[in-house]
Amino acid sequence: MLPNLVTRAPMPADADTPVSFGQETEASSVGADATELEAAWGAARRLYASGIHPAIQLCVRRNGEVILDRAIGYARGAGPKDGPDADKLEATTDTPFNIFSASKAITAMVIHLLDQRHLMHLEDPVCDYIPHFGTHGKQWITIRHLLTHRAGIPNLPPDAIDLDLLSRPGEIIDILCESELSWRPGRRLGYHAITGGFLLGEIVRRVTGMSIRAFLDREIRRPLRFQGLNYGVPRARLDEVAWNYFTGPPVLPPVSFALRRVLGVKFHEAVELSNDPRFALGVIPAGNIFASANEISRFYQLLLNGGELDGVRIFDSRTIRRATAEQSYREFDLTLGVPLRYGMGFMLGGRWLSPYGPDTQHAFGHLGFTNILGWADPERGIAAALMTSGKPVLYPELYFAFDIVRRIGAACPKQKGRPWQKAVVVPVRAVAR
Repeated sequence: MLPNLVTRAPMPADADTPVSFGQETEASSVGADATELEAAWGAARRLYASGIHPAIQLCVRRNGEVILDRAIGYARGAGPKDGPDADKLEATTDTPFNIFSASKAITAMVIHLLDQRHLMHLEDPVCDYIPHFGTHGKQWITIRHLLTHRAGIPNLPPDAIDLDLLSRPGEIIDILCESELSWRPGRRLGYHAITGGFLLGEIVRRVTGMSIRAFLDREIRRPLRFQGLNYGVPRARLDEVAWNYFTGPPVLPPVSFALRRVLGVKFHEAVELSNDPRFALGVIPAGNIFASANEISRFYQLLLNGGELDGVRIFDSRTIRRATAEQSYREFDLTLGVPLRYGMGFMLGGRWLSPYGPDTQHAFGHLGFTNILGWADPERGIAAALMTSGKPVLYPELYFAFDIVRRIGAACPKQKGRPWQKAVVVPVRAVAR
């Protein structure tokens, strides 16, 4: 790949690179290897130095203690097209990032909380809650199908790709109700990038009488005192949000065709839309939770703890076991074109092929567009998150992103007999057809 074909952000001199540190505990106090942990941060710095990501956040918890919480780069004003005189906003450990599809795990846990309270059940047909959804064969789609990407409606219809509709969510539901199946519900696996989230959000509204944003705020955010971690951001925080930038090599066919089918628009258009205030102020249950890496790591710590954090219980431990139990095993995903393991709302790890590093078959979490990751590894006591503002697809420096998660795993060896193991998940094969 010729260098001039790769879109990169201009990099400041190393001495001028802004780095922000949160409060960190000594790695050795929780049995972590400080040298490997610093190597993980070194990989993050090399990833930043490539110019692919104008801003990066990384947070790692081990057995509940924050052992790394750092940010590097600029949240705004340092993108590939920004001039040298552009106003720059330094990224800090508190900067909100849009986590995109990593939002699905949090939305899924909202649904599992309703199931835990017996306000709805995972095997219920969606049309029990949204009656006019049951057309064109969609009456067989269950809530479980939505959570496991088996509903058969993976793509958003073209007329729904309109940010103005975010202020009229009822119209989005009407469009989905009129859509037709791509395949019979339950039969095939195909990642649902956006569609399932809108339907899950509507189910929450009809069950609770409030929006999914308000429910998440009341039942999880406020009890646990999160500053972010909600769909969109308040208007007063718009100027704090990290912007997203198209970077990397050009996206060519057939990859560009596949991404357009998933996203509904061209890849670079999706990046531009994500910086629109309407996107940041709206509610997209499958794709617009805003949070820092620290907050996402803290959310996964809640799950590692079996549903309790800082003396506040949100979930039963069996709710988390159910949510992260294996629903598909190396099955070929017809949307993404790769074999993946899914739980009900989570992407699961593996021994060899895993987004969470090697030998992570019990890890669970979710990827976000494009190099965003939140995950938990029960065997190692890890709850971690990686935030990036560049939006490349495939690029040589992707190795450094893999190296970050690999070295985090190496820094935190597997443990036995820890208290959290009694409450936390070990995914088992529970394939639902």
